[in-house]
This record gives sequence, C-alpha cells and structure tokens, in this order.
Amino acid sequence: MALQAHLVELERKHQVLETELHDALVHLSTDDLRIVELKRRKLMVRDQIARLRQSVDTLH
Repeated sequence: MALQAHLVELERKHQVLETELHDALVHLSTDDLRIVELKRRKLMVRDQIARLRQSVDTLH
C-alpha cells in the first residue's frame, strides 16, 4: 500500500500549505510573492493527489 501512504502524505502536505496560505493572507505584511508561491505549491500538490487517485482507481 505504498500508493496509499503516498496519498496520505500528499494530503497532509496540502493541508499544511492551506494553513500557511491562510496565515499569510491574514497577515497584511506578507509579501505577495510568498502568497503566489504558496498557491502554486498547493495547486501542484492538489494535482499530484488527483493523478495518484486516478492511478489507484485504475488499478482497482
């Protein structure tokens, strides 16, 4: 179940990025580039999760 463990880890990373992004948006002093980078990383992880879920569904 290595795929399942990887999926769980990606979901955890996505949640961490969501929290970081929320915190950055709350603090007005946060650099806009930091916010853009967090959003980009969060979308990349989301896409990885979607691809992995599709792979798991294909295997079953």
